[in-house]
Amino acid sequence: MKKQMVKVISITGGKGGVGKTNVTLNLAMALAQLGKKVLVLDADLGLANCDVMLGLRVDKNLSHVLAGSATLDDILVEGPYGIKIVPATSGSQNMTELSPVEHASLIRAFSELHTPIDVLLVDTAAGISDMVLSFSRASQDVLMVVCDEPSSITDAYALMKILSRDHGVDKFKIVANMVRSLKEGQELFAKLTRVTDRFLDVSLELVATVPQDENVRKAARKQKAFIEAFPTTPASMAIKTLALKAVKWPLPGSASGHLEFFLEQLVQPQSD
Repeated sequence: MKKQMVKVISITGGKGGVGKTNVTLNLAMALAQLGKKVLVLDADLGLANCDVMLGLRVDKNLSHVLAGSATLDDILVEGPYGIKIVPATSGSQNMTELSPVEHASLIRAFSELHTPIDVLLVDTAAGISDMVLSFSRASQDVLMVVCDEPSSITDAYALMKILSRDHGVDKFKIVANMVRSLKEGQELFAKLTRVTDRFLDVSLELVATVPQDENVRKAARKQKAFIEAFPTTPASMAIKTLALKAVKWPLPGSASGHLEFFLEQLVQPQSD
């Protein structure tokens, strides 16, 4: 496992309610349909919800791994199209509060993972906590999910500012979510770049425009991903296009692609 190159993508957004988890799970399935072995890490350790959104039964979660009563392979839950999910704890536990021993056990758990994977998608929590910053910093690609509302733009900007200023992350892939048209998505991206070009030293790339789609809501009520329930609906087609782009993003050419390295980056304090 240590020698396998794994693509690590964080999906974040600053603000809650922008559709981050929906984008994560549907992208995971779209990548699986392209033949990729995908693992989703539900990194919202306080309000884990990936399993709930898909109606999956979870017996054990990350807390059991940290307690030593289960391995990472033991707790993985299989979703549609063979995607695997690492269910997080639903409680107050925070990655930044883990003890050095727990840090070490988490790194060991990932480096001893026997389940083969090509892509790790990290569904971060909302907000700008240390945990969100750590996951984003440790990933090779950061997908920033943004909606066309002032608070979403403001929060995305704030997150990019901290990541670029304090953690050396200067490239962001933007997903314009729940927009009424391609034009609205492009205008949303333009609003964001106007601000970042003026105040930040970062580069943004618009990688997806996901339309407002009634079938997204219908799928959520069925506890299904919209790409599974409505594979040809506009939102599904947008995510499938994003997956086609994502498989072409370069793989890491060094140890940064190892899951062990990812976890070490995640839990070690950054010296900037």
